[in-house]
Amino acid sequence: MPFTKLGLSTPILNAINKVGYDKPTPIQEKAIPIVLEGKNLIAAAQTGTGKTASFVLPILEMLSKGETQRKKRIRALIVVPTRELAIQVDEKIKQYAEETKLTSMAMYGGVEYQPQKQGLIDGVDVLVSTPGRLIDLYGQKAVYFEEVEVLVLDEADRMLDMGFIEDINKIIARLPQDIQNLLFSATLSNPVRDLAKSAINDAVEISIAKHSASKSNIEQWLVTVDKDKKSSLLAHMINENQWDQALIFIETKHGAAKLAAQLEKRGIAAEPFHSGRNQKVRAQLLEDFKAGKIQYMIATGIGARGIDIDGLPRVINYDLPYPADEYVHRIGRTGRADKNGEAISFVSRDNFKNLCMIESRLGHLIERREIEGFIPSKEVPISILNYVPKHKREPND
Repeated sequence: MPFTKLGLSTPILNAINKVGYDKPTPIQEKAIPIVLEGKNLIAAAQTGTGKTASFVLPILEMLSKGETQRKKRIRALIVVPTRELAIQVDEKIKQYAEETKLTSMAMYGGVEYQPQKQGLIDGVDVLVSTPGRLIDLYGQKAVYFEEVEVLVLDEADRMLDMGFIEDINKIIARLPQDIQNLLFSATLSNPVRDLAKSAINDAVEISIAKHSASKSNIEQWLVTVDKDKKSSLLAHMINENQWDQALIFIETKHGAAKLAAQLEKRGIAAEPFHSGRNQKVRAQLLEDFKAGKIQYMIATGIGARGIDIDGLPRVINYDLPYPADEYVHRIGRTGRADKNGEAISFVSRDNFKNLCMIESRLGHLIERREIEGFIPSKEVPISILNYVPKHKREPND
């Protein structure tokens, strides 16, 4: 089905054509008509499936028929977990709204209040914000919610993982009662469903998560290696394969800085990217990485949530993530918009249970490869595909 059949007007279709979209992705094809009908929606969709356009395009279509009426008012509110994602979504909105008069703005912490307050003064059609900064500026009477027509909770599972449930409930309690509510999440876990029940009435539910958990255009494989050999293995693979670019995931800020220093000693320049670096530095690093000026970026999971780079060739799980859904989030940074990608994981024996959970989530074993000179002294067993963590087992298990 082409975009022309989804009920979008010419200005929006022109913008879609300009950014090079040929046809809607499955989540776009399912979600756009539902949103345009004004229905509440709960949608499960992985990173890299075109999720943002699936709610932004119909929202712009609906808002294009009016404008913000008063100062400090907004008409659509998109709540996201991280600064990077707020910036990314706002960039998409500006692209899609290019031929309309609609305005948008990204709002997040870690920067001065005043420019954001000033941006709100004339009124904004679409506001993309992290929860904490939104509550702060609402409390300072820099933004009002009376004109809000639609709320989007984007990456709801991540917001809950980051402890934003109280902030989200505060925001919902302050919004008008009769607005349209949209919730997007990579997974519909029990906490996400609990949030949906309390926040969204009579919602249509769609899910494409199961089909995209192991996307066929992403080549997934792992290397078993002893824990103390991982940095030298990474350097070897970068040099041996002459990789042009890679996003390297690691668990901690300290670990990111340490790995960058270890790679530097081996003549490889890599930049750590995490929440401990100020917003200005992170924004510049992201811009340079997108432009190809930085080849290797070492990112913590939270720090990398907003990284959206078309054509990113590979991601590397230097540290295997927990929980298993985070693995799906991470590999979704490559293979975007149906382009080919590669996801490589380093696995040592102490990661075995974690690997079992990930492969159970995927529903298949990940291909294993050995690298000469790095075969582990502590063998990693073959995974148990029906592995259940202890805290989820029945009493008689």
